[in-house]
Amino acid sequence: MPGNNSRITLAVLASVVAAFSMLQSLVSPALPVIQHDLHTDPTTVTWVFTALLLSVSVSTPLLGRVGDMYGKDRTLLIALVALAVGCLVAALAPTIGVLIIARIIQGFGGAVFPLAFGIIRDEFPAERVPATVGVVSAIIAAGGGLGIVLAGPIVENLGWRWLFWIPLAVVTIAIVLVRRFIPASPRGAAGRIDWLAAVLLSSWLIALLLPLSSGRSWGWGSFRTIGLFAAAVVLAAAWVTVELRSKNPLIDMRVMRIPAVWTTNLVALLFGAAMFAVYAFVPQFMQIPRAAGFGFGSSVSEAGLLMLPMLVTMAVTGSLSGHVAPYFPVRLQVIIGSALSLVASLAFAEFHDQPWQVAVSTAIFGIGLGLAYASMTSLIVQNVPREHTGAATGMNANIRTIGGSIGTALASSIITGHLQPNGLPAEAGFTNTFLLLAAFSAAAVVLALAIPTARRTRVVEPALVS
Repeated sequence: MPGNNSRITLAVLASVVAAFSMLQSLVSPALPVIQHDLHTDPTTVTWVFTALLLSVSVSTPLLGRVGDMYGKDRTLLIALVALAVGCLVAALAPTIGVLIIARIIQGFGGAVFPLAFGIIRDEFPAERVPATVGVVSAIIAAGGGLGIVLAGPIVENLGWRWLFWIPLAVVTIAIVLVRRFIPASPRGAAGRIDWLAAVLLSSWLIALLLPLSSGRSWGWGSFRTIGLFAAAVVLAAAWVTVELRSKNPLIDMRVMRIPAVWTTNLVALLFGAAMFAVYAFVPQFMQIPRAAGFGFGSSVSEAGLLMLPMLVTMAVTGSLSGHVAPYFPVRLQVIIGSALSLVASLAFAEFHDQPWQVAVSTAIFGIGLGLAYASMTSLIVQNVPREHTGAATGMNANIRTIGGSIGTALASSIITGHLQPNGLPAEAGFTNTFLLLAAFSAAAVVLALAIPTARRTRVVEPALVS
């Protein structure tokens, strides 16, 4: 495609993914404010964050399949319209329940990630696809950090509802740009949507996340908790069975069998759990009043500024990842990124008495996140047949989001399970949460070491042929 057109396409896609990435994290620093304003409790308000991730986990493969069948450009518009509707409902939400429903609607916008990767695959020369995917992946990671920084000034000067009014305006502009500049997709693939797989995917995720977030209050040994965990296992097994037998799977389990893919996806699951937990709960830690015996009593803006080192290091390392690949292969970057995430989690658990200590920990975490985020996508692109690039990168992003859902639910359960008599969180809740994230990161290091050396797949394996 002509150079100018490719640059315009990349600019529009980058703007779209950055907008949704920012919306994912924009709300997290404002959760204490929303909790107070809508008269709810800490466990329920966390679902404002978790519900979005859950919705993204289900809608991403569903709309990805729709994009393959009816055109990625059209489906991208559908995802953006759903995102705009969700922002409007959230901005007007009178209760916490309506706000959570609005976030579920917004989650359909998460399909912009795999759709953007698929459009890049369709519209860019093959030799430019890996580098372009890496750039977009770095923008996704940096956008999440930027959302945390911007949340404070918006909430303190305009109110938390403007966290949705402003994105509504941005998404509306994005709809116009996509309609004007994104070329029509190639002829759609034959097939149908496997609705049973979509229902089973959403069912086992809900059955898993509910007891993870509420198990402490229900009792870990209660019939409700154990029953939902058991249901999650059964439903997950049924989902995998349906996907394996389906001619039109939402998530192609045959691609998952490639060694470099399944190991990278497991690292993505663990990184997603750590990343979204950091996004959601480090700003909350900073806003805890000093009367609790810890925390800094920061305003929303001050909490966002303390996260700025993470944004800067994430953006720098993510953008440099592709350039340093000849000297530091992407597999090594994932290993280093996982190790730095481990260091940062341990540092936060042990050293959090001063703001500068938290800033240093988040900066280290940002370096690891920037390296790993771009490198994992590059690993997927290098190890799957070209015709599976869009599906495989979308699956990696989706698994990272599923990890985020699990991580935030677990962190919420731990933190809300350690409350002081005055109702404020106890320091032990945050310490234990970051020790858990350290365990996730340690597992990510082991899995990253198991990733085979990256290579370009030349021949489609028989297992991948429909």
